[in-house]
Amino acid sequence: MNTDKIIAESIAKDYAPKESSKIVALKKLDNKAKLPATVFTYSFGIGSALVFGTGMCLAMQVIGSGLAGMILGIMIGIAGLVGCGINYPIYKKMLEKGKAKYAYEIVELARQISEE
Repeated sequence: MNTDKIIAESIAKDYAPKESSKIVALKKLDNKAKLPATVFTYSFGIGSALVFGTGMCLAMQVIGSGLAGMILGIMIGIAGLVGCGINYPIYKKMLEKGKAKYAYEIVELARQISEE
């Protein structure tokens, strides 16, 4: 076999225009339905964890000092903890809403794929 020809064909395949298949479209729709919920959840979770950590640092007087700093730290820590606690229910609601938004298109495309 001519290995140069095989290598040339594999490189040419990378640059050739790709036909969009129904499976690729289905995966894109699935990602479109799930991505907003995932991005929000990670962002909100990281933010809440940082708020919680800041509150803990204030409460343990790693930053700041005095009784007022400790009380403020406890309140900030509780706010961060509440944020972490409600993160998953918010994710579930957003995911459900995203799936409902694209459900018809996904089901129709999946039905077309399965009938082929």
